[in-house]
Amino acid sequence: MADLNESSGGVMSARATTAPLTTDGARCSHAIAPLPDQLISQIAAGEVVERPASVVKELLENALDAGAKTLRIMLDEGGVKRIVIADDGCGIPPNELPLTLLRHATSKIRSLADLEVVATLGFRGEAIASIASVAELFITSRTESCPHATRIDAQTGAISPAAGTVGTTMEVRELYFNTPARRKFLKSEQTELGHCLDVIRRTALARPDVAISVMHNGKAVEHWNATDPQTRVAKILGEVFETAHLPLDERAGPLAVYGCAGLPTASRGRADQQYFFVNGRFVRDKLLTHALRAAYEDVLHGNRYPAYVLFLDLPPESVDVNVHPSKIEVRFRDSRSIHQYVFHAVQRALARHAGASPETTSGGHVAHLQPTGATSFSAKSFTSAPESLNLKSENGTNWMRQSRMTQGTLPVAQPLALYDALFGRKDSGAGTPKATTRTEEAAMAYAEQPAPAYKAPPAPLGYADEQPLGFAIGQIHGIYVLAQNTRGLVLVDMHAAHERILYEQFKHALADRAIAVQPLLIPVSMTAEPVEIGIVEEERETLDALGFDLAVLSPTSIAIRAVPALLKDADLQSLARAVLADLQAYGGSRVLTERQHELLGMLACHNAVCANRRLTLDEMNALLRQMEATERADQCNHGRPTWFQLTLADLDRLFMRGQ
Repeated sequence: MADLNESSGGVMSARATTAPLTTDGARCSHAIAPLPDQLISQIAAGEVVERPASVVKELLENALDAGAKTLRIMLDEGGVKRIVIADDGCGIPPNELPLTLLRHATSKIRSLADLEVVATLGFRGEAIASIASVAELFITSRTESCPHATRIDAQTGAISPAAGTVGTTMEVRELYFNTPARRKFLKSEQTELGHCLDVIRRTALARPDVAISVMHNGKAVEHWNATDPQTRVAKILGEVFETAHLPLDERAGPLAVYGCAGLPTASRGRADQQYFFVNGRFVRDKLLTHALRAAYEDVLHGNRYPAYVLFLDLPPESVDVNVHPSKIEVRFRDSRSIHQYVFHAVQRALARHAGASPETTSGGHVAHLQPTGATSFSAKSFTSAPESLNLKSENGTNWMRQSRMTQGTLPVAQPLALYDALFGRKDSGAGTPKATTRTEEAAMAYAEQPAPAYKAPPAPLGYADEQPLGFAIGQIHGIYVLAQNTRGLVLVDMHAAHERILYEQFKHALADRAIAVQPLLIPVSMTAEPVEIGIVEEERETLDALGFDLAVLSPTSIAIRAVPALLKDADLQSLARAVLADLQAYGGSRVLTERQHELLGMLACHNAVCANRRLTLDEMNALLRQMEATERADQCNHGRPTWFQLTLADLDRLFMRGQ
């Protein structure tokens, strides 16, 4: 035991040398001491300089803040070996060059008031110091008043005269040369180059007025001349996006959303062409991403992602850009209002304009469809596309941009008896159990009934030039409607088109009628977090409008006393939590809306005309008129196209006429 005690004592003595015990037996840490400046910068660099692309981003932002109109970027080995960014901005005076290497030294802000209304891309004053702490950095700069450029070596602080034009050249060599553990986390050369190019493309989209050239390992990779935004977007995102997008320009007081929103038919399998800029700064924000996804939910097929290049301008004091050192995250003062503003702006754009439908494989041009006057069916607000465009999708299929449509005033003729049973009319005791008990059983029974027939008067011959979708000629295999217009032939998938018409009718009816509520005979209790308790108390009116009756039972529990009748069979606890989370984040419930729309889509699909249903010419023409008057009529609610144009030029090419 003595040996053991001595051994144990020896171990304890050794440990006590590094971590002495206090009188109560607790271990003390090392004595408090300030960290060396180099270590502080290296710690900060972990947040600012994640990879070569981070260096490129920070240096590009500084160049743009300096007023650069031309940027030359040179990369070696994906930016790990060397990064050189030369600009023609205002330059840095020789006496201020040493200050650029100090942490939190900046020319952008001077006080807290400046920080709250910062309008520059950079402002923290830590990027250059962070870069210099993990790489070899050389700065060469010249102002207009200086006879020559001046160069500073960040490692030694040595300053020397140099040759150079007005502007600044930042050269970064051997990234992470002094922190090899960090360098091991870098990916392959091509991967790092790809990340660098992504950053450069974002900069190019935000500033089309700046000429940018990129070289990698001595070879030219990209070059963009200073140009207009439309040309720059087309150059970077390619031909498909150039010809398959909708212009967006919504303004409300100090708020503005503008740019390009991709057509649903030009969606992609991954979210690699989504660019959102807030006051000119590229951001990745969950709130904005959610708003865009919600706006596209009715027109995207499956797990497809929209492409867009959008800009949000708002007063600087309304957004906090000082959230993270990378400055890629923002926080809005009124996040709910911003979410709703962006959501409705994009949703209106998609509803106002028609999407694109697939073109024939033989090529051809867009159908320029423009009415020459008012029609007997009041289908209106058609605008021809500005030009003939030939598109190609990711899989090589040709696509085209068609005429833009807005909702007309054609009256809805479809019976909504089933919808009344589900939601109830405002004047028929909505919310009573009687109005809320028939749900999917009624839907399936209604689905067995034959689809209601369209009735329309015969089309006068003089009206043939006034209907963008023309007039029906007949059916093909009981699936497609063949119509003729002034441009050629129109093919319509009658089920998909009718499905969209019914779906939009149900959605508009939902907005016009009170939501039927299903009271629960036995309330469902659930545990709740304090934030959920607060939302129930603060958002009681909103919850009532959504059809929910939630009551606080205790500081840790909530009772669910009523829910929307349409969703009475759902997992009520999960649904309630999701709705409360949406209310906290966005001010409304997208979860509830999405689930309601899923059921409305099911109803529309079941009640749309089915394949092999023989339609009369009057019914076909009425379907075409309904399409012309329905929002988003170019896609069914699953995102599939409903029609496309086969022009006379397409037919001539098929039969080699004129060749």
